[in-house]
Amino acid sequence: MTAIRRLRIIDQDESTPIAPAAAVRVAIATQDRKGLNAHFGSARCFVVYDVTAQGWTHVETITCDNVSDEQGQHQADGEDRITPKVDALKGCHLLFCVAIGGPSAAKVVSAKIHPIKMPQQPIDAVLERTRVMLNGAPPPWLRKVLASAGAGPEKPSFVDDE
Repeated sequence: MTAIRRLRIIDQDESTPIAPAAAVRVAIATQDRKGLNAHFGSARCFVVYDVTAQGWTHVETITCDNVSDEQGQHQADGEDRITPKVDALKGCHLLFCVAIGGPSAAKVVSAKIHPIKMPQQPIDAVLERTRVMLNGAPPPWLRKVLASAGAGPEKPSFVDDE
């Protein structure tokens, strides 16, 4: 059985963290909690943040005991390592990782999480890039995520549609 642990700061008035209306909930695959530096299947941790146009707030850290190796070698049979991770990330809008396989990506997308592959970089760089996109004219894929998450206008206005 894959053990998933969550570390979060809980307000006395709030037992389950809920993203503010204008925030995008972002999960970042990491091995060291300092950088985006893990493949989805091999990530030991996912740090989760709410990102707005003004900044970001750490929501929780999700740790996983049973992970795949980064060479793409998965068990032929046995325990499902992916579904518990996807279940733990439900509620996130974006997932940043170094790599993600097709079957894993399909499970992530079906959970209404948009996977994004990026090269290794510090977590703050990923968060700042997301904040800047929210502050300006977000790309079409992010506008779609914002609209489906209720974090943007009901019908997004597209600058390039004029």
